[in-house]
Amino acid sequence: MKIGVLAVQGDFEAHGKTLERLGVHPWFVRRASDMESLQGIILPGGESTTQWKFLQAEGLDRALCQGAAGGMAIFGTCAGAILLAKEVRNPAQESLGLLDVVLSRNGYGRQVDSDVRFGESKLSAEALEMVFIRAPIFEEMGPEVKVLAENEGKPVMVQQGKVLASTFHPELTGDSTVHEYFLKLAGN
Repeated sequence: MKIGVLAVQGDFEAHGKTLERLGVHPWFVRRASDMESLQGIILPGGESTTQWKFLQAEGLDRALCQGAAGGMAIFGTCAGAILLAKEVRNPAQESLGLLDVVLSRNGYGRQVDSDVRFGESKLSAEALEMVFIRAPIFEEMGPEVKVLAENEGKPVMVQQGKVLASTFHPELTGDSTVHEYFLKLAGN
């Protein structure tokens, strides 16, 4: 299985290490040509406006949209979720529009709001460890979007087709449940 990780900014190496623990060699993506024959790609957390500028400059925005249209699985965490959203608010930002959600960038907003929590998910009977770092919030979701995990009654992980997004960082935990789910999604 060939899984890419956008490797321009953010903690892409942590996603790579999680994939390696699951027996998948990560393919670090820095240009559109790196996306050839990928079955899935992870868009890591980081600074979404910086990542967006890079995606546009390298043509990765178009390549990601083409990949999604061709059935490639895409998983965005935190800033990656922002990049996937149909609409971004507080402040507004351009995005790929691959996930029918409205995200607020001013969610958990400040570093002091960052912490580790445990919440229910549809992926496992066990509580899912969730690391939030200035996380955005899903404000609105389209009818095709499924909520896979919640925290304090709010959705924190959603899926629409082969597009998966979380406002938390599963790569910063020892629990590989979310990445295992993504690999199954990419393999279908």
